[in-house]
Amino acid sequence: MPDEDLELAHRLADVADGISGSCFDSGAMAVETKVDGTPVTRADREVELALRAALARERPHEGFLGEELGSRGPVDRRWIVDGVDGTASFVAGEPEWSTLIARQVHGEVVVGLVSAPALNRRWHAVRGRGAWTRRRDAVAPEPLTVSATADLRAATAAVWPQVAEFPADRLAAAGARVLPEPGTHGRKPSYGSGTCHGALLVAEGLVDVFLLTGGGPWDLAALVPIVEEAGGRFSDLSGGRGIEGAAGLFSNGALHDQVLELVLDRGVT
Repeated sequence: MPDEDLELAHRLADVADGISGSCFDSGAMAVETKVDGTPVTRADREVELALRAALARERPHEGFLGEELGSRGPVDRRWIVDGVDGTASFVAGEPEWSTLIARQVHGEVVVGLVSAPALNRRWHAVRGRGAWTRRRDAVAPEPLTVSATADLRAATAAVWPQVAEFPADRLAAAGARVLPEPGTHGRKPSYGSGTCHGALLVAEGLVDVFLLTGGGPWDLAALVPIVEEAGGRFSDLSGGRGIEGAAGLFSNGALHDQVLELVLDRGVT
């Protein structure tokens, strides 16, 4: 029932947009710091609570996994949600933040949706039906297609956050343009691009590679079908397709194995 799943994902996004958009517009976003050092606001929790309650009504026999509330119900059929992805941008009054919504069935993410109300855009994909984006004032959605770059020396690779375990300068040394430039502590790669997540830059063909070096399933799940249905590839850093780890690689496909080798340097796991 892919159409029903996507329709439900859009309804959930409408709920999320109402809550997060109101907080963003009013500036009512008191910030706390979680034990992992990342920020969290009232909107993060309120969006997740609202979507969890909506899914309990609409899909009572399916599970739920959220960044703030954790897991509930079965894992073979579940929804994975990040109430506000890009909380730092949200708090700073910048528009590059979103709600991530995904449905996973027997380990495979079958529907992914990203809603960025401050950008007036959504991105979505259903397995076998392509990847799409739609601006709020657009008549119809537009298809997404990854780049055709096959030479790393002509590629742009986004890495966020840049950490010592996966040195971005390896990619630069191989000839790739790296965003942000290694060692500069620049802004996250999606900033100012009209997207809200580095993987969406890949899906739109704006960059060739995006390495997310820290996060959780809620940061990855919705983006996997969007990038793959746009013609790209996702893997964890062992080369598999698991989303349970803290890192993931999104690419146009042509560069994937080469980048994976460089990132891991054959010895980093």
